[in-house]
Amino acid sequence: MAKKEEIISMVDTFAEFKDLKNIDRTTMVSVLEESFRNVIAKMFGTDENYNIIINPDKGDFEIWRNREVVSDEDFEDSNLQISLSEAKKIDADYEVGEEVSDEVFFQNFGRRAILNLRQTLASKIMELQKDTLYNKYKDMIGQIASGEVYQTWKKEMLILDDEGNELLLPKTEQIPADFYRKGEIVRAVIARVENKNNNPKIILSRTSPLFLQRLFELEVPEINDGLILIKKIARIPGERAKVAVESFDDRIDPVGACVGVKGSRIHGIVRELRNENIDVINYTANISLFIQRALSPAKISSIRVNEEEKKAEVFLKPEEVSLAIGKGGMNIKLASMLTEYTIDVYRDIEESEEEDIYLDEFSDEIDVWVIDALKSIGCATAKAVLSTPREVLIEKADLEEDTVDEVMNILKAEFED
Repeated sequence: MAKKEEIISMVDTFAEFKDLKNIDRTTMVSVLEESFRNVIAKMFGTDENYNIIINPDKGDFEIWRNREVVSDEDFEDSNLQISLSEAKKIDADYEVGEEVSDEVFFQNFGRRAILNLRQTLASKIMELQKDTLYNKYKDMIGQIASGEVYQTWKKEMLILDDEGNELLLPKTEQIPADFYRKGEIVRAVIARVENKNNNPKIILSRTSPLFLQRLFELEVPEINDGLILIKKIARIPGERAKVAVESFDDRIDPVGACVGVKGSRIHGIVRELRNENIDVINYTANISLFIQRALSPAKISSIRVNEEEKKAEVFLKPEEVSLAIGKGGMNIKLASMLTEYTIDVYRDIEESEEEDIYLDEFSDEIDVWVIDALKSIGCATAKAVLSTPREVLIEKADLEEDTVDEVMNILKAEFED
């Protein structure tokens, strides 16, 4: 038998590859046999009369060639035929028409054949590696993966899993506060797997709402057991998130279970997401109540819902408006994302404030887009605007200083008159 060292350790090399890439025995034998057959077919025009026996455990192989015995006069092809006189040298009982099997040694085919085998095997190994990688991660989309940071670039980060496979975490899929050094472990959800030109790319994400959902499933046993369901998630990565949960067991408080005693369960998630502030609320099919809960911590006075247009007008006491809107409009934005409704907030006018006037009454003097901008931050009346600090109107309504001053002068003049 031809030993592995006689063909420059090719079987051994393949065995090492198998150990690293978790390729099963059947696939390994099949790929190695196909590589031998490809080279033989190139040399002799066919491989059909060859039997190749691979023994990966011992690291050796056998190649047997089958040839038909023909008369010396009919002998033409030394690869497919053997002359009767040559056959009788092997065994005197051979007759024309019988088949002779003899072992051939690959190293005797010459250096070029060995080089061709190396190249063919390397090519097939590469294809197999790519197929294995693609098929493995294609079935893991939506699951959490972890790996070690190998290299960071401006637009993405290269991560190696525990098998040395390359995973990519684009900058756009990183939390703004993310900062990793080489060798650190990163956790992220597998967002998608691309395979353009048979070149698989595994794309990770830490900004996806699905990543937050998977973290909850890891930290909250009731979610993993199916007793609590995450209905909806809205995220502004690294800043704030709202999670609506529902319990299938009346004895379980879904919000309390997700938060844990003294926040024990949610703290780990918050740390993983770079101190992202997470609000957990009870889901309800009652859209009015759901919007109220989504606007927490603000307490609303009343609400008008237009289900056809998916819009809601929410009225709040003046001191509650800023809570509903949140810093930089973040709270109302997340509430809209969570409920999938456009939410407009308005200051509630007390009965004792009948002298107040809605901004719409000033449409002849103030541009409609300016009125809409003021209404979007809860200033629906003249007194609501006048009672709001000038700098707040400029920043939150995103208006020019001159525009704000002009509006305030118009409103002041109305009450002075």
